[in-house]
Amino acid sequence: MLERTSGFLLDERKIDALEIGAAILGTGGGGNPYIGKLRAREALRQGFKMRIVPLETLPDDAVVVSLGGIGAPLVSHERIKEGKEGLRCIRALEERLGISVDAVACEEIGGQNAMEPLITASAAGLPVVDCDGMGRAFPEMQMTTYSIYGHRSTPSVMCDLHGNVVIFEHAASEKWHETMARACVVAQGGASTLASAPMSGKFLKQFAIPGSYSRAMALGEAVLTARRAHADPICAICESENGRMVFRGKIADVSRTIAGGFVRGKVHLTGFDQYEGDEGSVLIQNENLVFLRNGAVEVVVPDLIVILDVDSGEAITTEMLRYGQRVAVLALPCHPLLRSEAALEVVGPKGFGLEGIDYRPMCEQERERVAR
Repeated sequence: MLERTSGFLLDERKIDALEIGAAILGTGGGGNPYIGKLRAREALRQGFKMRIVPLETLPDDAVVVSLGGIGAPLVSHERIKEGKEGLRCIRALEERLGISVDAVACEEIGGQNAMEPLITASAAGLPVVDCDGMGRAFPEMQMTTYSIYGHRSTPSVMCDLHGNVVIFEHAASEKWHETMARACVVAQGGASTLASAPMSGKFLKQFAIPGSYSRAMALGEAVLTARRAHADPICAICESENGRMVFRGKIADVSRTIAGGFVRGKVHLTGFDQYEGDEGSVLIQNENLVFLRNGAVEVVVPDLIVILDVDSGEAITTEMLRYGQRVAVLALPCHPLLRSEAALEVVGPKGFGLEGIDYRPMCEQERERVAR
């Protein structure tokens, strides 16, 4: 059992900071964090406690279940959750496996999926571990470090707002699990919640991305501090994350469609200020995957591509992108666990079917730029 005195409790201020940081780390996806914030804030006001515990304090034999929303972010923005989908997932998984869950882990720290574990864990009286499986957001379930480094995520449970509970008993591979779950979520209306098979504390300490909640809240606090000081929040984000601005311009066109449970599309940008005369574009599959300047690839997944309002520094999710918005595009380096050969097979350009595009780590490009 985890000590109830370990970790820290969240309050509404920390939730506000988390919303900002999770939106930035969401790279456009993970669901609308503002809606997640409202749901989390309401849970706090009803008296539920949200506790974050450090990854390193987990006992090796701790039983930890990761969960998050699945489906198209656009649907989760338009259709509010019933509220107990995640709790039903946890209880169904406990009943199916004859276990008692000790803690909840985050699938992806990006977007609303940063809030979902907090809301579910508070209803279940459980803590949330300060980690996640992506360090950002990705569109598919097999794209977690949990799956990449050996965890089998079935048996799993998916629940929707209608009260349906679906158990995926066994999947031949993590990709098959994603394929079957995606078909199910389409049948359930395009947005549901899924809890995966439990992990041990020992496994999580090796293969989770550490400090995700602390990082997201620190990032949000950096933006809030900059706003209070009338400083540039975009500079604050870059300093906090060792990132850089790669474009500044106006959205000239957005093409977007929902297909197979994903939002797919492309954003066209025309540059201003130091980028006057340049054209930019961002390829989307729920999240921002590739940034191109004048047709040449500059930043590629798994490094983070973030589109922000140029004045407020507020991250804009893919479903909220509109013609005429004045934006900055930032590039942030991904966690080293996402840059291994095994990880790039899943979350690199090849994993998204981006033929002819090679991944060059942002950190290497930055070293070359400084050397020049």
